[in-house]
Amino acid sequence: MNLSLLLDNLTNPALLFFVLGIIAVLLKSDLEIPPNSSKFISLYLLFSIGFKGGQELAHEKFSIEILLSLFFGIGISVLIPLYTFFILKRRLNVFDSGAIAAAYGSVSAVTFVTAVSYLESQQLTFHGHMVAIMALMESPAIIVGLVLITLFNNDEVTKMNKQSVIKHSLTNGSVLLIMGSLVIGLLASDKQAEGIKPFTNDLFKGFLAIFLLDMGVTSGKKLKSFFAFGWFPFAFAILIPLFNGCVFAMLSSFITSDLSNRFMFAILAASASYIAVPATMKITVPKSNPGLFLPMALAVTFPINITIGMPLYLYVVQHF
Repeated sequence: MNLSLLLDNLTNPALLFFVLGIIAVLLKSDLEIPPNSSKFISLYLLFSIGFKGGQELAHEKFSIEILLSLFFGIGISVLIPLYTFFILKRRLNVFDSGAIAAAYGSVSAVTFVTAVSYLESQQLTFHGHMVAIMALMESPAIIVGLVLITLFNNDEVTKMNKQSVIKHSLTNGSVLLIMGSLVIGLLASDKQAEGIKPFTNDLFKGFLAIFLLDMGVTSGKKLKSFFAFGWFPFAFAILIPLFNGCVFAMLSSFITSDLSNRFMFAILAASASYIAVPATMKITVPKSNPGLFLPMALAVTFPINITIGMPLYLYVVQHF
């Protein structure tokens, strides 16, 4: 692995703002991003990446490779929750196992966004259809996680309405916004898109840095309760994403030869949701513990992916 790539990621301003947020909590600082501002920035990032992806997709010719890539992405989001659930269930209860499995089968839009910036820094081309794949990977993982909880949960009181679960996962705000933005970007002409380019492109990295600062503060506040669960969740949050990223980086070679697409598949397989899945679990599985799965995805897996993971996955797609 090229150590200069790792060093470059470690000194990335976005990552350093994330670290700053954790430091602020450890120092008991009153630094925080107002909740309304944080929500706006989250919506902006989803809107921006969706719209830009739609524009990229508009310039691509639909092919069998793109169709296979869509099925491959959905397959990843179904397979990961299936096998991780049974690993988790050996040490955790059914509710936490299902929630964590869904989180790791689903995707992190912010990790995806950070990976797009990383691709650009490596002079690799980002392809718009990967945005559609990312959006389509949210719901299957959530549905699989919730179905597993339902199947292995013996408590009739907490049985869930499958129809409402599926509806919520498909109409989740994050999924709806990024898919809607993708369609709008696809329909907009180059001239029309140029009018909002300063908002969708020029402000992007600045908003990303502020969002990661907020994520650092959120993670820092939950670290103490997370460590109370022992070594297993910590080890899982490090090893499983790196394993998933490397395995699917290699398997993606059967779908596409494009290095950037293979890299993005690795990122999608390695990332864990800390927006859509927690929101769904809060409503449908109140017995799951957000103090466990949220720090795993946000405080451990996310920084591992944007420091060690990205250079590692790029190395794998370049050499295997």
